[in-house]
Amino acid sequence: PGAAHGLGVGPVLARFDDVRKIAVLRGGGLGDMMFAVPAIESLAAAYPEAEITLLGTDAHAALFGGRPGPVHRVEPLPYAHGVRPGPEDPQAVEDFLRRMRAEEFDLAVQLHGGGRFSNPFLLRLGARHTVGTRTEDAAALERTIPYLYYQHEVLRALEVVGLAGAAPAALQPQLAPLPDEEELAAAWLDPGRPSLVTIHPGATDPRRRWPASSFAHVAAKAAADGCQVLVVGDELDVPLAEEVVALARGSANDGGSIRSVAGCLTLGELSAVLRASDVMLGNDSGPRHLAQAVGTPTVGIYWAGNMIMAGALGRTLHRVHMAWMTNCPECGADLTQVGWTAERCSHDFPLTEQVRAEDVYADLAQLRATSLLLRGK
Repeated sequence: PGAAHGLGVGPVLARFDDVRKIAVLRGGGLGDMMFAVPAIESLAAAYPEAEITLLGTDAHAALFGGRPGPVHRVEPLPYAHGVRPGPEDPQAVEDFLRRMRAEEFDLAVQLHGGGRFSNPFLLRLGARHTVGTRTEDAAALERTIPYLYYQHEVLRALEVVGLAGAAPAALQPQLAPLPDEEELAAAWLDPGRPSLVTIHPGATDPRRRWPASSFAHVAAKAAADGCQVLVVGDELDVPLAEEVVALARGSANDGGSIRSVAGCLTLGELSAVLRASDVMLGNDSGPRHLAQAVGTPTVGIYWAGNMIMAGALGRTLHRVHMAWMTNCPECGADLTQVGWTAERCSHDFPLTEQVRAEDVYADLAQLRATSLLLRGK
C-alpha cells in the first residue's frame, strides 16, 4: 500500500475502506495502557465513524468506563499465555474469541508486544484487516512493523496505527478525572496545606524501585517546605509505602503531614489525587504515567534502558533522573539485553540507587514553584 499524506512516526499508509468497528489489543498494567492512548486517539481521528473496543483488563474497564475519550467500551481479556497472565481456562478463551468474532470487526490492531502470542490471538478475531508489531518468529498480520525492543512505547504504538492510515493526533495520553472521583479524593487533602506532593515508590520490577530511604529524604524535605505528602500505590505497595512514611517521619520535624494512602484509592480516585497534586514523584511505573495523563508535573526515576522505552517526552512539566548502570553489580550480567535476547539474572539490585535525592528534590521544588502557572490554573 502506498504512503498517505501526513507526518507519522513511520509510514502513514492508506486508510482501509468502510471501517466501522475497530478492536485494539492491549493488555498489561496501567502504564502499558497509558502508552496506547495516543495511538487510540489517532485511530479515532482517522476513523471518526468507527466504534473502538479495547481488549484489555478489568482495571482498564474501571478506568475508561463512563469517561469521555476514544475508547467506546472495554472487553476484559481471558487469561491466556502471552496475552493475559493468570489461571488459564481454554474454554473461556474459546468463548471470548467466539463472542468477538460475532462482532465482525473491520480492523484489529495489535499493540501488545512482539506478537509471538498476541498475533495468533488477534488473527482469531476474524477481522477484515489487521495491523501490529512482529518479531521474526511471530505470525504475520496484514501490515506489520518489526518489533525492536528499544523503542519508546508511545511512539511504537503510533507507528503501528500509521499502518492503518492514522497520523499522530496526540503524543501523550490525556485523561480527566470525573467530578465524583474528585469529590472522593478531596477527603484525603489537607486544606491547611494547599501544596500537595504525591509519591509512588513502587514498581512491578523491584530493580526499578529507587530506595525507600531516598523517597523518604524527599518526602521529609517537602514536608519541611510546608507541603502535604501523600504516598500512593496499590495493595502490593502498602508495606513499601509504610516504610517510606516511617523513614520520612523519623527525619522530619513535622511528620504529621506525611501519610500513606496506598491500597485506599480506586484508579479513578488516584487520578483525582494526582490531578490535585502540584508535583508527583515516582519510579517508571503506572501512577507516574497516569499523573502525566491528568496534566500534573512529574519527576521520574529511571534506569537508562527504561528511559528509552517509557520516559516523558517533554521537560517543561516532566523531569527525569537516570541511572546509567549496564551490568549487574553482583554477577556482571549485561542488563541491556534483558527482555530482548537474554534471560534476566536473578539479582534484584536497585538499578537507580545512584540517583541523588538532593538532585531529585531540586527538580521537585522547581516544578512545585511553577506548577500552577505551567498548568494554566
